Amino acid sequence: MEYVSTRGSSPQQTFEGVLLSGLARDGGLFVPAEWPQFEPSHIAALHGLSYTDTVVRIVRPFIEPSLVSDDDLSRIVAMAYSGFRDPAIAPLVALDEDTYLLELFHGPTLAFKDFALQLLGGLFDHVLGLRGERLTIVGATSGDTGSAAIEACRDRENLDIFMLFPEGRVSEVQRRQMTTVESENVFNISLRGTFDDCQDLVKAMFADQGLRDDLGLSAVNSINWARVMGQTAYYFSAATRTETLGQPLSFVVPTGNFGNVYAGYVALKMGLPIEKLIVASNRNDILYRFFDQGDMSITDVEPSLSPSMDIQVSSNFERLLFDLLGRDGPAVAEAMQAFRSDGRLPDSARLAADARGLFAAHRLDDQETIDVIRSVHQETGMLIDPHTAVAVGAARKTPRDGTKRIVLATAHPAKFPDAVEKASGLRPPLPDHLSDLLERPERAQTLDNDLDVVRDYVRKHATQRKVS
Repeated sequence: MEYVSTRGSSPQQTFEGVLLSGLARDGGLFVPAEWPQFEPSHIAALHGLSYTDTVVRIVRPFIEPSLVSDDDLSRIVAMAYSGFRDPAIAPLVALDEDTYLLELFHGPTLAFKDFALQLLGGLFDHVLGLRGERLTIVGATSGDTGSAAIEACRDRENLDIFMLFPEGRVSEVQRRQMTTVESENVFNISLRGTFDDCQDLVKAMFADQGLRDDLGLSAVNSINWARVMGQTAYYFSAATRTETLGQPLSFVVPTGNFGNVYAGYVALKMGLPIEKLIVASNRNDILYRFFDQGDMSITDVEPSLSPSMDIQVSSNFERLLFDLLGRDGPAVAEAMQAFRSDGRLPDSARLAADARGLFAAHRLDDQETIDVIRSVHQETGMLIDPHTAVAVGAARKTPRDGTKRIVLATAHPAKFPDAVEKASGLRPPLPDHLSDLLERPERAQTLDNDLDVVRDYVRKHATQRKVS
C-alpha cells in the first residue's frame, strides 16, 4: 500500500511514513493510492466476529508492507480496546423501527475519538520503538480529540504531546479531561481564539520544515491517515450486525472536521454497501451549505451546544475534494489556496452536485438540538449528548424510504451535562473512573493566537525532553 498527497507534490509514502509524519510536506493530506477491495463474501465473513477481529481485518490492507506483523497488530488492537467499558465495544441499539444508534462513547474519554486514537497510540509506540525514534505530537481540538489523544499518548517514552484548544469554547468536562492529566509528556495550550485558529497554527508549524525536522513533528488530528483508517472499522462492524446484512444502509454522522463521515466514505470505497452518508451540522453549517446548496464559504464560528462541531474549515474535506477533482493534486492545491485566500471554494456548486449521489446534509440549531434530546428521552428513556442529538435530528429530517439508518452516537451525555439537563431535567453522572474529575487540579498554558508565541513554547518544552 502506497500513499499519495492530495496536493500532488510530495513523494509517495509507506504506511509508516504516513503514520509518523501525519501531514504531507506539500501541505496536503495522505490518502491511499488505491482502495483495498472487500468483496461481498469478505464482508459477510465479518458477521459474528468480535470488534477487535473486525478491526484487524479492516486495518491490515492499509499497513502492508509494514513493520507491524500479524501478531503485533492483533496485540496492539486488543490493547487499544481493552479499556472500553461495554463488552461489545461499539454496541448497536435500536432507536425506532428503522433507526439504530451506534454507541461510540464507551472508551476511556467517553467519545468516538477513542476508537482511532487508542489504536494510533499503540501503533506509534510499536513503530517508534522498532526504529529507535522519537516524536513531538502537535494537535488541535474542538473538544474530544484532545482528551482522547492525550489518553492515548500519556506516559509514552517516545512521545511528547502538545494540544491546542480554544479558550472558553469546549465544555468543562472536555477541558478537564485534558488539563487534569499529570503526565510529564503532556502539554495543554488554551488558545485565545477559535478551533479554526488552533488548526491553522498546527498546520503552520508543520509547514515550518526546520521545526518539523528538529522536533520530529507528527499529528494525531484526523489529518493523520491512521485516524481515519481506525474509524472505518466501526462502519463495517455496524453494518454486519444489522438484520439486513448485505443490503445498503445509510449512516447519519454529526461532523465538523469531516473525518468521521469521511471514514464512512472510505468504507464505501472499500466495498461496503452504503446508500447515503448524511452529514449532520449545527449552526456552523458550512458542510450543510455545501452539500445542500452548493455553497462552501467561510463565515464566523459561533459557539453552540455541540462545540466539537464549531468549525468552518473542515480539514478532511480536502480528501473528498481530491476524488471530486479526479485525484488531480495540483488542482486540489489551487482550489485550497483560493478557498483560504477568498473564503470560498471555487466551482463548489458543480462539485456539490457530483457529491450528492452519495452525500446528503441537514442542520439543527440549538433549540432543535434541545428538543431532540428531550423527545428521545421521553420516547425511549435514553439520554443522548448534543452532537448525537444533531445527528438524530438530521435522521428525522431525512425522508424515510425503507433503508435502515445508523446514527453515530459520538459522545457520552455526561460530557455535556448542562445541555442534557436543560432538555431532560436529568443531569447525567460521569462514569466511576471520572467521578472526581471536577475536583482534580488543572494544568494548562494560556497563549495568544500568535504563531511565534506558540511555536516558541513548543520548541522550548519539547527540546527539554528531546533525545538523540
